[in-house]
Amino acid sequence: MKSHIQSLLEQTLESFKQQGILPADFEARIQVDRTKDKSHGDLATNLAMMLTKAAGKNPRELAQLIIDNLPASAYVAKVEIAGPGFINFFIDDSALANQLQAAIQDEHLGIKLPKPQTIVVDYSSPNLAKEMHVGHLRSTIIGDSVVRTLEFLGHRVIRQNHVGDWGTQFGMLLAYMEELRAQNGEQAQLELSDLETFYRAAKLRFDESAEFATRARQLVVELQSGDAYCNKLWREFNDISLSHCHEVYARLGVSLTRADVHGESAYNADLEQVVKDLDAQGLLTESNGAKVVFQEAFRNKEGEALPVIIQKADGGYLYATTDLAAMRYRSSVLKADRVLYFVDLRQALHFQQVFSLAKLAKFVREDMSLEHLGFGTMNGEDGRPFKTRTGGVVKLVDLLEEANTRALDLVRSKNPDMDEVTLAEIARVVGISAVKYADLSKNRTSDYIFSFEQMLSFEGNTAPYLLYAYTRVAGIFKRATDVDLSQATIVLEHEKEKDLGNKLAQFGEILNRVVDKGQPHVLCGYLYELAGAFSSFYEACPVLAADNDAQRDSRLLLSQLTARTLQKGLNLLGIETLERM
Repeated sequence: MKSHIQSLLEQTLESFKQQGILPADFEARIQVDRTKDKSHGDLATNLAMMLTKAAGKNPRELAQLIIDNLPASAYVAKVEIAGPGFINFFIDDSALANQLQAAIQDEHLGIKLPKPQTIVVDYSSPNLAKEMHVGHLRSTIIGDSVVRTLEFLGHRVIRQNHVGDWGTQFGMLLAYMEELRAQNGEQAQLELSDLETFYRAAKLRFDESAEFATRARQLVVELQSGDAYCNKLWREFNDISLSHCHEVYARLGVSLTRADVHGESAYNADLEQVVKDLDAQGLLTESNGAKVVFQEAFRNKEGEALPVIIQKADGGYLYATTDLAAMRYRSSVLKADRVLYFVDLRQALHFQQVFSLAKLAKFVREDMSLEHLGFGTMNGEDGRPFKTRTGGVVKLVDLLEEANTRALDLVRSKNPDMDEVTLAEIARVVGISAVKYADLSKNRTSDYIFSFEQMLSFEGNTAPYLLYAYTRVAGIFKRATDVDLSQATIVLEHEKEKDLGNKLAQFGEILNRVVDKGQPHVLCGYLYELAGAFSSFYEACPVLAADNDAQRDSRLLLSQLTARTLQKGLNLLGIETLERM
């Protein structure tokens, strides 16, 4: 409905240009907002006040002109002027009911799909030198939620798991793998069940043994040169590391697969060419033996230009080099319209610099959008980055295990007579959902406090509350198995029916906000409000005990659309629903 009103206003502006009220080249950003007070209508715009200078008229006069020139619409019951020149739109109840009726029949719930784009999403991207920890959670689940929503809206999405599978640390790891093989025999099974322990042991050997460190550096050179032996060891290490990652993905319900892995190593062959191409364009400068690029727009507080280091003095490459190669690949090979990077906010300057350089060097098309969608940190209840009691990094698998254990205790306390198999399945869904939703419901750019007690609560904006809300709606249909809704129609009579209908009609605009800004918390907030609107409707409007069959069936259709919207919304967040809790 919001987009419909925007369309009416766009047509009105075109009419103004033809009438000479506005200059022919005038452009305006039309904003339509939902009102907080329903006495002011359902939607409102401040367009008249925005046009005052261009049209040379006062806002209320312009508001009346806009109303007089609005195209007729069956969706609009009336339009009023308020205050200094706001325009309030009242939506026709029968038109809203028809929109909801159409949504029930549509697999996309009546959402108007945008023009499809090819969108590359870079998310998760763990370092394969270590096991996944809590620091990987936000990138993984925020990126996955946005990916799911983009696909639901009809876009062609290419997932890119840009894993850290290259660089100097791998020489150290390969040397340690080689040493273990020599000690345990060639046929010994390489065991990396605890990657953190393996990494620490390799680092200790590197620090204590000059001979080991020399061998590690030699292996880096041989690996980057394509040596078959080094590549065999490297592939084995990566396979085991990726197996750990995908076990976590499966447990989290994340849609990344092995086919989506396109790590740093994938661009190794292009790094030398990146340097040559930058040099050929006269962009490279030598600084302390390193090859760097200075851009006027990036300076420190003292006014000194900040470098983008492309190649170190020893010939090694950096993240910037790999990122530039990746951008060129995503532009020329993947043909991306947008590229979204879900990487923490501390990398903001890095991405600003490499995005700017990629455009300057023409590594990407001018019309390709490069977007860093950064996020804050997950902190413990002391306000500091989340750690174990001993101060170590919390493994993601350990966090999920504890969430499952706590969820099982909670579900068992509420269902003491439930069988263990059912309890375990409900606990699995509740535990994982609680962790994910607690994160996704926070503004992406904010830090947040991690609390098991809060996230597993059945009150407030939590996963357990929403999962229970869905089972409550779905439960109505378990008691209405003999009702035929094939000929039923929605009629909005009670105020709470209208409130629920208006909330359901917002689903499309909410999803567009999620994908435009990469903000799943907007969807979380919407689902929480929808559950609240249904609860108010259910208390005020008896469904199965309605006054007559037509009213019952209308309310059942509203309940059905609510259940489908809740289920789809949770699915887009990567959260499973339950039929009982």
